[in-house]
Amino acid sequence: MSETLSLPPEKLPNVRGKLTQDAPLAKMVWFKAGGTADWLFEPDDVDDLCAFMRQLDASVPVMALGLGSNMIVRDGGVPGVVVKLGKPFAKIAVEQDHTLRCGAGAHGILIASTARDSGIAGLEFLRGIPGTLGGFVRMNGGAYGRETADVLVDELGYTYRHSQLPEGAVVVGARLKGKPGDPEQIGAEMERIAQAREDSQPVRTKTGGSTFKNPDGEKAWQLVDAAGCRGMMRGGAQVSEKHTNFLINTGDATSADIE
Repeated sequence: MSETLSLPPEKLPNVRGKLTQDAPLAKMVWFKAGGTADWLFEPDDVDDLCAFMRQLDASVPVMALGLGSNMIVRDGGVPGVVVKLGKPFAKIAVEQDHTLRCGAGAHGILIASTARDSGIAGLEFLRGIPGTLGGFVRMNGGAYGRETADVLVDELGYTYRHSQLPEGAVVVGARLKGKPGDPEQIGAEMERIAQAREDSQPVRTKTGGSTFKNPDGEKAWQLVDAAGCRGMMRGGAQVSEKHTNFLINTGDATSADIE
């Protein structure tokens, strides 16, 4: 049980999707640590989600969960409702003018690959972000010199790793615009990005991804390293020795260890 006020089933709207009480979240996040959600909602489609959000008591907190990277779920769990978007939200359609209409559950690799196959350049950097479109849109995710704001058709008041989406909003999809490109060259750039990640980041460990924002004019990993924290441990949590902007779960870390 999470350390929150329990939300009884009768307080929840009827849904066509799946509602799970006291749902374990550790298996859904990359750190493989953390408590339960009061309720986990996996909607059938956008209409199911919209009806649920309209009817849900406004005082109940809502948190969207994508691939579970770049996130710590505290050991006490998450109050209210966690919304997990599955396969119905992972579809991608190719539109005119080198634009993709993507569901929020679409993985960055899938988006970049679809763009490549369609001769759309400019989205290769999404290959290097471990996550789904909803997270990219929510926090203006970026990598390798590019960020979501560069390709998103909609205006969301983006700044570095931040958007003006309201608290509790659930991203269900977005349109991304690229430019004409050669599939072979696009594929080669994607392979370069994938190799760069493999070479420099602890991608085969239980990690939440890059942890700290870069302060103005500085690189977070350099500051962590200069502070003597490379390899530092607390319980089962460790600052990665391979890349000091990554924290890793060496096996039995709690979320408190990581935090």
